[in-house]
Amino acid sequence: MPAAPKVFGIILAGGEGKRLMPLTADRAKPAVPFGGQYRLIDFAISNLINSGLRQIVVLTQYKSHSLDRHVSQTWRMSALLDSYVTSVPAQQRLGKRWFSGSADAILQSLNLINDEQPDIVVVIGADHVYRMDFRQMLDAHIASGARATVAGIRQPIGLADQFGVIDVDPEDPARIRDFLEKPQHPTGLADSPGEVLASMGNYIFDTDALIEAVEADGEMPTSNHDMGGDIVPYFVGRGEAGVYDMKRNDVPGSTDRDRSYWRDVGTIDSFFDAHRDLISTLPIFNLYNTDWPIHSQAVNSPPAKFVRDSVGRIGNAIDSIVSLGSVLSGTHLERSVVGPWTLAGGGSTITDSVLFDHVHVGAGARIHRAILDKNVVLAEGATVGVDREKDLARGFTVTDSGITVVGKGVRVER
Repeated sequence: MPAAPKVFGIILAGGEGKRLMPLTADRAKPAVPFGGQYRLIDFAISNLINSGLRQIVVLTQYKSHSLDRHVSQTWRMSALLDSYVTSVPAQQRLGKRWFSGSADAILQSLNLINDEQPDIVVVIGADHVYRMDFRQMLDAHIASGARATVAGIRQPIGLADQFGVIDVDPEDPARIRDFLEKPQHPTGLADSPGEVLASMGNYIFDTDALIEAVEADGEMPTSNHDMGGDIVPYFVGRGEAGVYDMKRNDVPGSTDRDRSYWRDVGTIDSFFDAHRDLISTLPIFNLYNTDWPIHSQAVNSPPAKFVRDSVGRIGNAIDSIVSLGSVLSGTHLERSVVGPWTLAGGGSTITDSVLFDHVHVGAGARIHRAILDKNVVLAEGATVGVDREKDLARGFTVTDSGITVVGKGVRVER
């Protein structure tokens, strides 16, 4: 029996995340809290770990301190078995410059690949919410004989202009005929004309082919040095690019409702919508799948507590997630996600909102369709998301759909 190939994992975590401002004003996008107690990068790392990968590097660059700290404190593997998850900052190994793109990040980090000498390299993004068994994609990659394989997720054809779209070869559905960046008039899939395959930003490469590709790309002054925009087309042009349909991926513990779930949370609206996917009775994305757990840092805190307020008012929590350490006193909480150590005073109302950790909501305060970063304080009777013009006047971010975002550490007065 031939030996199993050695597989090395690279997570691209250097993105600036401008479209998530102000949540990324003081942290890298993969470090943004999600779902109460997680960080976005926890989904990428959990998927690799659950898939059996034990040697993983996280390439960081932009405002990476909290991300580096989270990785080092949370993802501790057994060195006895040569297992590790480690963050690697931009090293400037090829001159006094930072990463100029995701492909350049790998080019400048080839020493990591050369040290491990893997047969296959898995390259994934750090800021998507999903579950995926990469062992199944790996098996498909090896069986196909492709030198590069791109994971694709089915999306409505009307959303094609938001993604990199994989045009499948009709003669060989496992091969990519073309890679289209945000096409206006794509062709639907043969078995589902109303859908296209959007790139998930997850790739598997034969190691020698990846090294050859990024080195060639590094010599091209006109390249954007991007994995999706430059490296994938390189393999497509050589007839060496395969596609893996996420529909084939059967994650243990998944249900018909949440199977093949994938969400790009690159905007405030998509970030907000992804939280709404967590809170229904039968959620679209199920955090409670113990067969494929999403791991994160253990929060050293007491349980969440719900109590009457000082005048005896009884609160309630409906269709919501409340994290450890939070105390809600006579609060009405509905369709919301509350992070650790949140304190909410008597008569306060929190609806359709996302709160990060250590938020303090004063008595009688109201929050609606809002995202509050950590350490935000609402004075008694203050409001967020109730009066759009007032929120804009106070300098808060308000999206076209009406979601108000309050940055880290802001105090909101009445």
